[in-house]
Parts: sequence; C-alpha cells; structure tokens
Amino acid sequence: MQKPSIDWWIFGAMIPILVAGLSTMYSFTGDNSFATHQFIWILVSTAAFFGISFLDTRFLRTTWASVAFFAVSIGLLSSLFVIGKISHGAASWLSFGAFSFQPSDLAKIALIIILAKYFSRRHIEIANIRHILISGIYAFIFFILVLVHPDFGSALIILLLWLGMIAVSGISKKHLFMMLGTGLLCFGLLWVFGLKEYQKDRIRTFVDPLANIHTTGYNAYQSTVAVGSGGLLGKGLGYGSQSRLKFLPEYQTDFIFAAFAEEWGFVGVTILVLLYATIIWRVIMNAMRGATNFEILFGTGVAIFFIVHIAINMGMNMHLLPVTGTPLPLMSYGGTHLMTEFVLLGIVMAQRKYARPAHKDAIRNEFLGPR
Repeated sequence: MQKPSIDWWIFGAMIPILVAGLSTMYSFTGDNSFATHQFIWILVSTAAFFGISFLDTRFLRTTWASVAFFAVSIGLLSSLFVIGKISHGAASWLSFGAFSFQPSDLAKIALIIILAKYFSRRHIEIANIRHILISGIYAFIFFILVLVHPDFGSALIILLLWLGMIAVSGISKKHLFMMLGTGLLCFGLLWVFGLKEYQKDRIRTFVDPLANIHTTGYNAYQSTVAVGSGGLLGKGLGYGSQSRLKFLPEYQTDFIFAAFAEEWGFVGVTILVLLYATIIWRVIMNAMRGATNFEILFGTGVAIFFIVHIAINMGMNMHLLPVTGTPLPLMSYGGTHLMTEFVLLGIVMAQRKYARPAHKDAIRNEFLGPR
C-alpha cells in the first residue's frame, strides 16, 4: 500500500456540490430525513474515496480483473429477474433489508474497465471495424440487461459510455457514420418492439411538451418553470415555490437541478457548472498523464461518465432532453450512484501514484497511434 496522491482540485470542487445537494434537500423536505441519509452516504463514500486512493490499482489492467467485474455485473443484473425490487415501475434494485443498490451502477464501472482494457491493447488497430463490433458486444449485453427491467436512463448511459470511449479510441469517420446509421436503425426497432408505452410517452412529451402538461408532460413542464423562475440571482435558499409547494416532483433526485436553479438562479447554476467542469478537466488532465494506455482510457471513461450524466440530467430539467430518471452526480439523493462516483474518482486518484509526465504528441499517439 502506497501513499495516496489526491488531486485537491477535484476534491475541493466536489465539496460545494455536495453541500449544494444537501442544502437543497434540507430546505424543502419538511424534515431532514433525505439530507441526513445523504450525509451518511457522503461520509461512507468519502471514506471509500480515500481508501481506494491508497490501493495499488494496477491489477485492473489484468484480464482476470476486467473479466471478473464483467461477469459479476452480468450476474447481478440477471438476478434482478428473480429478486429485483420494483421502484418507479422498474425492477432495477436489489434489496437486502435496509440496504438497496442498483447493479446498473456497478455495470457502468465494469464497462469502463473492460473497454479501457480492450482498447489499451488494440488502439493502433482500432481502425479495424472488428474491434468496434467486439467492444459493442460487451456494451450491448449490459444495455439489454438494463433496458428490459426497464431502466431506459441507465441503458442510455451505458450506450453513451461505449460511444464516447469508441470516439476517443481513434475510430475512423467512415465507421463513425456507420455506427450512427446503425444506431438510428436500432432506435427504430427499439421503438416498435422494445420501449414500454410510458417510455414512448416521455419521448412524445419531449417533442410536444405542452400536449399533456397534466399527465406525461407534468414533470418536464414544472421543472422548466422552476428553472426559469430562478432568474438571475434566484429566490433564496428554501424559497423556491415550485419545490416548496410540491409542484416539482422528485426534487431531491431527478429534478434537484431545477430546485437548485430556482433557489440560486443563473449565477448559482453558472458556479455549479464551473465546479463540474473543474472536476472533468482535472480527471482528463490526470488521464493524460496515465502510466499506460489503460489509465489514459480509464480516466477518459470516467470523464465521459460525468459528462453524460450531467448533460442528460440538466437537459431533462430544462426540457432539452426527454425525462429519463438520470441522477445529477454528487447532488441527487441516493447512495448507490454517489458511491459509484466516489469509487471512480478514487481509482483516478490511485492511478496518480504511477503518473508520468507526458508530451501532447505522445498523448495523441496513445489514442490515435503514430502518424
């Protein structure tokens, strides 16, 4: 066990985001149960973050580690068919007494690990479409197992993680357009044969939000009102009418960004985005100094993980994207996704111990191969 190497820029940016989430939960719940439970999870997750930073994570580069994470994730996702707990219409939780967790979060970690492992050994050959198809099989297995429960939000994250890591691996433009065309075809088949009616309603509401503001469009409409009513400086902590009067549903989870925007306004949202940008920037900087291709690709995968979660959650809160139930990292209520985020960042911290100085040309060659 070696001395940890913490990126204090990342940890310093995490703290105000966590505080913002707690204060938003506490100001509207009437009691402090959500904030109290979340604070406990923050303590546990922080301990995991620093604990992992002590570890020698180079074992993640090995084939047995990536295969083990992949197999365990498939096993847990498959167990949902038998013992899955239904919440909000999706059997996506495993419950053990007072403790519940979503196997889809572990699957996201496993996917980043196995794709980083796969592409780190084949980055020069990535132009060969065979590697794109093989990596797609890994993602497709997770995608289907998550989607059938049904958890469209997590399935979308898994798909975007794969696409993002494919993109940074040096895929050719020809193959990229082929993938996009295949994706559109798959979406058409998914619409006809895969999506539940309520999931189709969410997409229809995205296209025409005012068509059913009292039913399927209610959440999107109220979140848009909340974000817009915050104005420049916001209404102040605890004075957001949409949340206080219970017009805004799930303001501690899916729509915590709308609740925060109503309280703190454009200025608060700008600061929040800058804090997220700091975390992502520092994760990428650490990835660029990775000891091997694996660390570079893993760190890039972590950055993509945060980018897609933030973009989808904020997008659905401002009605730029369909409502998918995607949490906002470090802010939304829930222990499983919070632990996932801290674990991923903890691994990035652990990898800093073996970082190397890197020239920008060397970094480019790691991703795209030599010219």
